[in-house]
Amino acid sequence: MATAYRNGTVPKGALKVDRPLSMNSTSKSSSFKSKNSGPAPASGIRRKSTGSVANSAASTKDATSVSGRVRVAVRLRPRNAEEMVADADFADCVELQPELKRLKLRRNNWDSDTYEFDEVLTEFSSQKRVYEVVAKPVVESVLDGYNGTVMAYGQTGTGKTYTLGRLGEEDTADRGIMVRAMEDILAEITPANDSVSVSYFQLYMESIQDLLDPVNDNISIVEDHKTGDVSVPGATAVDIRDQKSFLELLRLGEAHRFAANTKLNTESSRSHAILMVHVERSVKGRDSAISSENGSTSHTAKAFKPPVVRKSKLVVVDLAGSERIDKSGSEAHTLEEAKSINLSLSALGKCINALAENSAHVPVRDSKLTRLLRDSFGGTARTSLVITIGPSPRHRGETASTIMFGQRAMKVENMLKIKEEFDYKSLSRRLEIQLDKQIAEHERQQKGFQDEIERIAQEAQIQITEAEKGYAEALERERLQYQKDYMDAISKLEEQWAENKQKHENEKAKSSMLSASMEVAELKKKFENETLLRKAAEEEIDNLKNQVAQWKRSEAAGNSEILKLRKMLEDEACQKAKLEEEIAVLQSQLLQLSFEADETRRNLDRGGTVKLPGTLDSPIPPFMHQHLGDSGDGEKASMAKLFEQVGLSKILSLLESEDADVQIHAVKVVANLAAEEANQEKIVKAGGLNSLLTLLRSSNDETIHRVAAGAIANLAMNETNQELIMSHGGISLLSVTAAKAEDPQTLRMVAGAIANLCGNEKLQAKLRGEGGVKALLGMVRCRHPDVLAQVARGIANFAKCESRAYTQEKSHYYSFVALPMILP
Repeated sequence: MATAYRNGTVPKGALKVDRPLSMNSTSKSSSFKSKNSGPAPASGIRRKSTGSVANSAASTKDATSVSGRVRVAVRLRPRNAEEMVADADFADCVELQPELKRLKLRRNNWDSDTYEFDEVLTEFSSQKRVYEVVAKPVVESVLDGYNGTVMAYGQTGTGKTYTLGRLGEEDTADRGIMVRAMEDILAEITPANDSVSVSYFQLYMESIQDLLDPVNDNISIVEDHKTGDVSVPGATAVDIRDQKSFLELLRLGEAHRFAANTKLNTESSRSHAILMVHVERSVKGRDSAISSENGSTSHTAKAFKPPVVRKSKLVVVDLAGSERIDKSGSEAHTLEEAKSINLSLSALGKCINALAENSAHVPVRDSKLTRLLRDSFGGTARTSLVITIGPSPRHRGETASTIMFGQRAMKVENMLKIKEEFDYKSLSRRLEIQLDKQIAEHERQQKGFQDEIERIAQEAQIQITEAEKGYAEALERERLQYQKDYMDAISKLEEQWAENKQKHENEKAKSSMLSASMEVAELKKKFENETLLRKAAEEEIDNLKNQVAQWKRSEAAGNSEILKLRKMLEDEACQKAKLEEEIAVLQSQLLQLSFEADETRRNLDRGGTVKLPGTLDSPIPPFMHQHLGDSGDGEKASMAKLFEQVGLSKILSLLESEDADVQIHAVKVVANLAAEEANQEKIVKAGGLNSLLTLLRSSNDETIHRVAAGAIANLAMNETNQELIMSHGGISLLSVTAAKAEDPQTLRMVAGAIANLCGNEKLQAKLRGEGGVKALLGMVRCRHPDVLAQVARGIANFAKCESRAYTQEKSHYYSFVALPMILP
């Protein structure tokens, strides 16, 4: 079975040698030359040109390289069923003379142009004949170590894919060049020493896609600037061991190739298919180019000399057919594919023209197709080109273009070279085998050495055993002697001990009487001490019993206290539950009141402005409209109901809630309450003003800023509240809020609050010093009519107050200079 792996570049350390084609090659090389002999082109050997491998290889070392012209064969497709009907009254546009290797292209019934090719294949030529004259010489060169290319070019529907990629499943005689070439390669190689790997990909819309792994697309091209080799390392490479696995790969690749139905061909290929066959063969039976250069005669050098492998590459290119849009009927995506095909074929034609004319510049980088074929035209590969044409006179222009392409390609010269490398892998395997032999020999020697050591150890053990036995006998004799001496000494010591014992008993009887009286006195003294200690212990026990009794009494008192605390905690829990229920009721009432207030405000916003008496005859701010009309009476009834059921302190406590929605509704209720003058003093005394200023300082919510500013504006209608607002830094907070706000309604509320403060003569200096007037003028940027109205009201209030303390010129400044600046 074939095994897939990623194709890589040559490993480090691999030595490559380009060997020119020589006359003393194998017999196959000689036959190859005889088959490829033909008339040399008029241009002769091509000179150095930019963009070809010949340029990179043009050195003194490669001066002996043999040039090989690109061989071109022309193949005529027989008429198809459509042409049998449409061209029944017309003769073929071409006339073949295969024995003279000529082709005549008719201009009309009387005149024609004659062209010569390396081979002329009629419509009756078999697939075997086509392979033998076109591809077999190239395959034989690849087996000898040269790179080779077989390419088909022609109009769409003229039989390029049939010539190259036919599998011959129904009839083996229909096998194409790809199948027959692999048969010859597998028949010549030795599986033990040689290897063959295949990559199959397509160039579709200038993108290289792997036909063996469709997921692998947009593969890059890699060029070796030193050798000029072109490779596609990203494409899947598969080792080939038999023809069956190769046919399976071709079926898989053809299934993934792009094709479309056009007027010229029902299965028109929409991509250029490229089959790359990499062949590695070991060089045996003769000297290689590397061995001749490094000729070493020493036995050691020969023993460790790595074998030489020849690495060659066969490239089979099935080009997509050139087509004219008006004839093929391509449209939509098929039209884009046709454009891409024609552009790449045009780039290939330009390169061949430049090579045929020995141009100093060859535009190989204009297309990925020309980059892939860089080694095939003007490089080091032996190239055979088969151009396919049709007989129909309707396509005479496309046939003429194909013939001229082949004529120009015949003028291209390639420099054929053999590429050899040291096979370090084979050398490594051989050295590993030798190393295994050495290790096995060493293990045998080691085993013999171990056996000898064991024999010596056994002899030494016998000697040690005998020595230990003699030593044990001598030791036993010594032990018996020592034991006898010991018993004698013991008997003497017992006699001496008996004598000493008798003497000791006599002395002890004398001293026992004296020591007995001393011991009795000492025991009496110890008894007295013990008696004292016992009394002290009993006293200590009585004290401990008293302490235990006290602790028990205090514990009983503590338990009763704990019971009282538990009862208090239960009462607190009940009270907390009731408070939570009240809070829930308050929140629902608060939401309802807020909804009613919003409805009332929207109804009033649809009405006009109202005049109220005050320090200045100015329009009342929009946030005061809820106090007017019948809706105002309903709102007052709601506020009165709220005071009765909830209480102002609980409403203000909701301003500190962590829930933003609860805060918003609470602020709205406070703003509605502050609209009534009777409630303003209560709100200020309950800390409502401080809570509103705190919300302006700490909250980032635009809605809270808007409603809080409206509530402050309502409180600022009272002169006492105005001074409190200024003393608590309210004007600074309002200025900061105005600078950050973008919503016109928020700016309207802030402007209304500052406008109310501007009506107090005592606050004029603070308004200027703390930026109140500047903030009021800055809100002109909004350009909203309601905001501008509040700004104008504030400037008017400020100007009237200023007129009472300053000169008329200052008043004129604010009245006639500042007001035009803010009005739109």
